[in-house]
Amino acid sequence: MGEIMGYIDVAQVAIWLFWLFFAGLVVYLRREDRREGYPLESDTHPGKLLPPSLVFYPAPKTFRLSTGATTSVPNGRPDFRPLAAQPTAKFPGAPLAPTGANPMLDSIGPGSWVERADVPEMTYDNLIKILPVRIATGYHCSVKEDPRGYDVIGADMKVAGKVVDMWVDRSEGLLRYFEVALPSGRNVLLPVTFSDITRGAKPGIGRIKVEALLASQFADVPATRKPDSVTRLEEEKICAYFGAGTLYATPLRAEPLL
Repeated sequence: MGEIMGYIDVAQVAIWLFWLFFAGLVVYLRREDRREGYPLESDTHPGKLLPPSLVFYPAPKTFRLSTGATTSVPNGRPDFRPLAAQPTAKFPGAPLAPTGANPMLDSIGPGSWVERADVPEMTYDNLIKILPVRIATGYHCSVKEDPRGYDVIGADMKVAGKVVDMWVDRSEGLLRYFEVALPSGRNVLLPVTFSDITRGAKPGIGRIKVEALLASQFADVPATRKPDSVTRLEEEKICAYFGAGTLYATPLRAEPLL
């Protein structure tokens, strides 16, 4: 019953069609996830590219961006920027240890960043997406919840500065950054995701604890080119700096647990 030939039935055809479809899906997905970052660079011979896979290396595909521009990937332009790091062992794939004066600026590990376009993120209506509340019309914070005036405390329990403004994402309707005034006179951006907020009993009284950095390390937070906007590249570098602090802010953080 259900036989097509003496040795083949509908169930066999169905299972083979499924396996062929699944194998094709795996090949397609593996090709698509290699559009950026490939071909790989040799670990043992820096600057030398490994030969791309004949099966899994995709043909260039052109994507239309929201700005109207287009980009094609793979684009044949490998990233040979020098790394301020060296392998911790001689075998391929060994972890990299930062070698710069400030490891949190070396773009290594949790502090790595992508070289995105050095322009602000835009909304669907072609407006700058992330702005400080002082110029983002239509946004306000209740007096009870307003963090402006709060002390920013580092992991060493020392005061790094004071919150002077909030930066809002106008597409998502949420806070992205706190603007922190440092004693040196610089203002830097603190990602909300690295902030532990404690509110006091009265408005304007409270603190924001940042475990990622020591208070003194706020002085090296990457700056924005303009005081009222932040570019995609600047966001990458700022968030990477705080991410790097989770591992490199103190020597003990980079040591093994055992």
